[in-house]
Amino acid sequence: QLQASGGGLVQTGGSLRLSCAVSGLTFRNYVLGWFRQAPGAEREFVGKITRSGSATYYTEAVKGRFTISRDNARSTVYLQMNSLKPEDTAVYYCAATTTIYTRADSDENYSHWGRGTQVTVSS
Repeated sequence: QLQASGGGLVQTGGSLRLSCAVSGLTFRNYVLGWFRQAPGAEREFVGKITRSGSATYYTEAVKGRFTISRDNARSTVYLQMNSLKPEDTAVYYCAATTTIYTRADSDENYSHWGRGTQVTVSS
């Protein structure tokens, strides 16, 4: 199971840190990703992190503002979000996959999902 937390209401330019605690899986075997879904929009890829945590990749819209990290000892993945914009408003989901890292941009390749946490950025 994946349980995301840390969402909330923040002003433009503010920061939030999302956490996703993973249980029931061998955490280090999974590539982890973050996705988001805004009202009326399709779910979109935000970023991913390798099994070891040595590499990350982000969608262009969040590069330089968002950072994904993981703590394999705690079975937790994080999404640090800085310089938030109103267009970042969405429900954020963490997900886990055993697929190869290069294929971990598509939600179709993820087998385990958290329930999501709401992030609202006010202008």
